[in-house]
Amino acid sequence: MTTTEAVEQIRGWFSGRLPEGWFEGPPDVVLDREEVSVVGRLPEPATAGDVSPAERSAVLAGHIQRFREDTRDQRIAIAREAEHRFGHKVSWGGACGDQREMFTTLSVPVMTRLRQPERRVLDTLVDAGVARSRSDALAWCVRLVGTNTDEWLGELRTALEYVERARAAGPTP
Repeated sequence: MTTTEAVEQIRGWFSGRLPEGWFEGPPDVVLDREEVSVVGRLPEPATAGDVSPAERSAVLAGHIQRFREDTRDQRIAIAREAEHRFGHKVSWGGACGDQREMFTTLSVPVMTRLRQPERRVLDTLVDAGVARSRSDALAWCVRLVGTNTDEWLGELRTALEYVERARAAGPTP
């Protein structure tokens, strides 16, 4: 099964499994080697209408927090089912208006070997107080690259989907 098919299968399962009315439309599902992230779009509360930007931001944050608390037990039960079925941990999040918040996420260690110039970059970020450790500095760098190259990374992911389809259509050993 390709990654695209796996995401479609998982997204379909969650769309069928989640209670009616939780989200506006199907949830956003992202899959990697360790984790499935499920983020649903919540309807905007009426109180977020004609208010100041600061009040609107607080209303949306409160709405997301209320959803988090009100659905905690059900989300845990659904996550356990999904983890058993798909073999991945499940992380949850909510989006409302222009705000998006992850409730739970995995923090997975990644092994890397860096030469001195790369280590010096990390140490500079630590020394400047941008990061608490080399690990935090590396995570900061990854987020920065991801933010500044979203379009390129999207094209790369699309190209990888084509490669997966071609491999799946080819002969089996």
